[in-house]
Amino acid sequence: MSQTLFDKVWNLHAIDDLGDGMQLMFVDRHLMHELSGQRGQLELKERGIRTRSPALTIGSMDHVVSTVPGAKGGNAPWADKLIDSFRVESKKAGIKIYDIGQDGQGIVHVVGPELGFTLPGTLLVCGDSHTCTHGALGSLAWGIGTSELTHVLATQTIVQQKPKAMRVDFRGTPARGITAKDLILALIGKIGTAGGMGYAVEYAGEAIRGLEMEGRMTVCNLSIELGAKIGMIAPDEKTFAYLKGRRHAPSGERWEQALAHWKTLPSDTGATFDKEHAIDCASLAPQITWGTSPEDVIGVDGTIPGNKPEALAYMGLTEGKPIAGTQVDRVFIGSCTNSRLPDLRAAAELIRGRKAAKHVKAWVVPGSWRIKQDAEKEGLHDIFLAAGFEWREAGCSMCVGVNGEQVEPLARCVSTSNRNFVGRQGPQARTHLASPAMAAAAAIAGEIVDVRGF
Repeated sequence: MSQTLFDKVWNLHAIDDLGDGMQLMFVDRHLMHELSGQRGQLELKERGIRTRSPALTIGSMDHVVSTVPGAKGGNAPWADKLIDSFRVESKKAGIKIYDIGQDGQGIVHVVGPELGFTLPGTLLVCGDSHTCTHGALGSLAWGIGTSELTHVLATQTIVQQKPKAMRVDFRGTPARGITAKDLILALIGKIGTAGGMGYAVEYAGEAIRGLEMEGRMTVCNLSIELGAKIGMIAPDEKTFAYLKGRRHAPSGERWEQALAHWKTLPSDTGATFDKEHAIDCASLAPQITWGTSPEDVIGVDGTIPGNKPEALAYMGLTEGKPIAGTQVDRVFIGSCTNSRLPDLRAAAELIRGRKAAKHVKAWVVPGSWRIKQDAEKEGLHDIFLAAGFEWREAGCSMCVGVNGEQVEPLARCVSTSNRNFVGRQGPQARTHLASPAMAAAAAIAGEIVDVRGF
């Protein structure tokens, strides 16, 4: 029988049928960050349970770390205490931690692929909802809660109900100025934030195949904003080239064995899905959100809808007015969605030789220590600094605001992150989600502007 990519990887990891649709699954890879990881470790400690397979878990510092240039900890005593606890408990358990200032430190969903820890055909979990990012490499990956995290540490297994399968066909070639971020925002706008609920989504089509690995990670990253815990893209030659030689990837004979297996993973011809959608990429304009949900998204050449009065009131916008021309106060380029080297290159290319508007405070936060070093070798930081941007250390930063790095009340921010919820970037902060190029253009213009005009 023909199988989907999702079915193949799921079935390889199913250990036992527990009844009522629940299955016990083996976990190949487990990522931890200091915020949720520390909580799970302390719970395990209180119960007197040892970590079963510490070699299958790695950790990084990202959520509560300060990204102030030169920072080596958090922005508050409580953050430093949490970071120290994560270090101590991980060392006791024998878990490898990539600490602040080390090659390998950064946002977990950036460093997992960067280190080659994320591999095609593996089941990977992490105590963070954007774990779906790793599906870009053909991994079966989703976010888990603290109790599930504790269960994984103790047993190297997880209990899960198998979702249905959905395929989204991104058809055609995107026009100039259209990025991976625009593709996935357009899909969320079309089917809504509940459109993927109960499904594992496979992204396919000409436009997806045309994306480099970093763009594919952006697409899969926002699967959870679609309502789907799992988003996947079939591994191909781009995937294999990206992984070869990375620190945790197999090498030598094991690489050849792994490669032979990975090539069997793509969905079979004739495989059926429970639901299918299609997006015409050739007709898309650059996307930007206007409300307080990722589904509140329009083309930058569009007008502001009036179907959500409460969202309009919170955002300080007027129905029927063009979204372009809306003044902005803040720009944030970073997060597990858009903080990789090609994202920074795209923003820098637009910014080169220009200056940020005087009233705009703009930050660039690389997704990892390695990305920061590589960007500096290319001189990208000089471009940002010359334009009046802040060039900061690696971390989650203003995406979630849990570390004190926030947008001021009533300030308007064009952000490359993944969520524009009420208060997500700080109390009363007004967030517009967009691509790195769109964010960079907004910083230069001082307002929301169509990047295709640059």
